[in-house]
Amino acid sequence: MPQKTLSGRAPTGAAAGTAHDAAAPRRWWILAVIAVAQLMVVLDATIVNIALPSAQADLGFSDGNRQWIVTAYALAFASLLLLGGRIADLFGRKPAFLAGVVGFAAASAFGGAATGFGMLVAARALQGAFGALLAPAALSLLNTTFTDARERARAFSVYGAIAGAGGAVGLLLGGLLTDALDWRWTLYVNVAIAVLAFTGGWLLLGNHRDAADSRLDVPGTVLVAAGLFTLVYGFSNAETHDWGSPLTWGFLTAGGVLLAAFAWWQTRAAHPLLPLRILLDRDRAASFTAVLITGAGMFGVFLFLTYYLQLNLGFSPTKTGVAFLPMVAALMVAAQVGTTVLLPRIGPKAVIPLGFAIATAGMAWLSGIGLGSHYASGVLPQIVVIGVGLGLVMPPAMQLATGGVAAEDAGVASATVNAMQQVGGSIGTALLNTLAASAATDYLAGRDATSGAVRAQATIESYTTAFWWSAALFAAGTLIAFLLYRRGLPQQDATAATVVHM
Repeated sequence: MPQKTLSGRAPTGAAAGTAHDAAAPRRWWILAVIAVAQLMVVLDATIVNIALPSAQADLGFSDGNRQWIVTAYALAFASLLLLGGRIADLFGRKPAFLAGVVGFAAASAFGGAATGFGMLVAARALQGAFGALLAPAALSLLNTTFTDARERARAFSVYGAIAGAGGAVGLLLGGLLTDALDWRWTLYVNVAIAVLAFTGGWLLLGNHRDAADSRLDVPGTVLVAAGLFTLVYGFSNAETHDWGSPLTWGFLTAGGVLLAAFAWWQTRAAHPLLPLRILLDRDRAASFTAVLITGAGMFGVFLFLTYYLQLNLGFSPTKTGVAFLPMVAALMVAAQVGTTVLLPRIGPKAVIPLGFAIATAGMAWLSGIGLGSHYASGVLPQIVVIGVGLGLVMPPAMQLATGGVAAEDAGVASATVNAMQQVGGSIGTALLNTLAASAATDYLAGRDATSGAVRAQATIESYTTAFWWSAALFAAGTLIAFLLYRRGLPQQDATAATVVHM
């Protein structure tokens, strides 16, 4: 089908070919710039985690305060994502992207120079805020740069692989920097990455304001930011408080009410922040759900397997990061095959449930670890299987979630994908942490808790419980994806293309 211009008319053959050829040298470099920027945002969700013990010893904050180094980033990022996406639509993707890169780098440098707990928390919150501007701009730039369906699939395989594997890369880089240099370099490294992203973005990106005639939906922005903030905060409280605590269920309830009010307002707003037409497409809604479930289930792989490798197998931070690399490789290969080969031929109703089913099998297999397990037999084959499964889910789901939207909605659609992943991660963090802690407590009941062997086995019970529940989440994803996705090939791709703005 001919590519359409923003006016809705297809260019003539010669003009279309000329435009396409003129854009060709640039768009793959643009993909590289977007990939670098996205990696910076994604790896920051985990790179600091490995450095936390060193930072705690250096700055002298308590175990109870340690979680806020992670939570401050998540709260700011999740609550401001839709606003960041709309800013990109209203004021242009290039300035939003560049401002996000510069702000993220400045916040990282501020955090690396932290002299106390408060300064580090403030820096992490600023990182999250600028990440909320950068991430949707990057994804929407990808969607509007690649106009050919086959090339878009290849680009999304790269982007989706980074989104899925960035956490593992963060663990590796965090371990290397902490061991070789200092915990502060897990933040300073972003400055170097940002220089590359900013230089490439400044030279290569063009600017276009697809929603220049619209206005910012202020009531909608306040409602959704407050709703996402309270929802993520409620799940964060579930880690440190009981689920029956008002600080948990109260915030979760408030978040649900605020998001319901936001949905109601979007049906009445003259310029809605999140036009409901974005959510009402069946394949897109299924893709948002798939990203949410993947975000929740992936937590079981990264956090609890990191604990197991370091505390039970005695791996150093660097060796732990290296141990995740086979999963990253499997994910990247599966991402390429899933988006460029399988999705265009057999459609999402087959590909994405298949990916979830493979990830389910891998997580269930991983739950067989014990005190005498070895990495080569008890971890390596399992995480490769999980990587294959996630590679068949994440990139295709992200491509379908943002494909086919009007150009003026590209930023907010991209922000919704990021929000789903972030909220999913918050749900997984709270749910799996609680279930794992309960499993350890239940195992210790009636046993000699002073025995080292008993305590070690209780820890294994907590890990395997988390893995089983992650498998259950992926199994639910298998069923939900199969029921929600349409039969046949994706119907969005033919109309998804927009003009490349240089």
